[in-house]
Amino acid sequence: MPTLTSLTLYPIKSCAGIALSEATLTEAGLVSGGIGNREWMVVDGDGDFLTQREHPRMATIVPRLRGEVLELYAPGMPRLDIPLDRPAPEGARTIAVRVWKDTVDAYDCDEPTANWFSSALGTPCRLARFHPAARRIASLDWTGGVEAPVLFADGFPLLVISQASLDDLNGRMGAAGRAPLPMDRFRPSLVIDGVEAFDEDYAAAIRIGAALIRPVKPCPRCPIPSVDQATGVVGPDPLDILRSYRVNQKVGGGIAFGMNAIVADGAGQRLRVGQEVALELAF
Repeated sequence: MPTLTSLTLYPIKSCAGIALSEATLTEAGLVSGGIGNREWMVVDGDGDFLTQREHPRMATIVPRLRGEVLELYAPGMPRLDIPLDRPAPEGARTIAVRVWKDTVDAYDCDEPTANWFSSALGTPCRLARFHPAARRIASLDWTGGVEAPVLFADGFPLLVISQASLDDLNGRMGAAGRAPLPMDRFRPSLVIDGVEAFDEDYAAAIRIGAALIRPVKPCPRCPIPSVDQATGVVGPDPLDILRSYRVNQKVGGGIAFGMNAIVADGAGQRLRVGQEVALELAF
């Protein structure tokens, strides 16, 4: 029987994730301790988002949730505590930030936080938090007209990958004399096991308990899988191996691995590692 084997929440876009044993499913993705998926984002002085594509050291910024505080750790840096005041600390200013083609309002997380991130990444930057009054939705072209909300994720609330898909890639990596990759290189929200490689590509729906998740778009890959998520060091890029068998014309000939997904039903349900999963395949 297919099972859910991993749940990962990414509080800050392009920084490390938090592995969870359970989480609440919302229309905008996973939530734990009241923290949403990609609720925070690092931006430059113009409000444009930063990612591991240009700043691989972002992988080494590690969040931990402790009560009403998000603790952040980075090599050579003192711990930074981000209070989870809601909606925001008194006096927090609102700034306009950009993620891809979208411009939305966000709270600026003050000068000490900006200085910490600037030192950790070696470039001037700030931390912004998604404004509760802001609204951003996934591409209607892919959701079939469903207005699926997202925070600072690239485009969709969830990313689903099967363990068999990674095993297939690692078999090909090994045949080419390359080391296997851990799943965290691909930064999924949900990992499922007990299905065939790339079954997620053909799933019309994925049911986990009372929740119904609908894969809607193959995930085209950038160079981030070449970044060691533990060290922030860029190594051999697996895209050359993936290019030999994962080019997908649905995403303009991009190299696809994993499926972006939306929540079709069951927002508010608790997901737990070890839960049974049912895939409705639509070949």
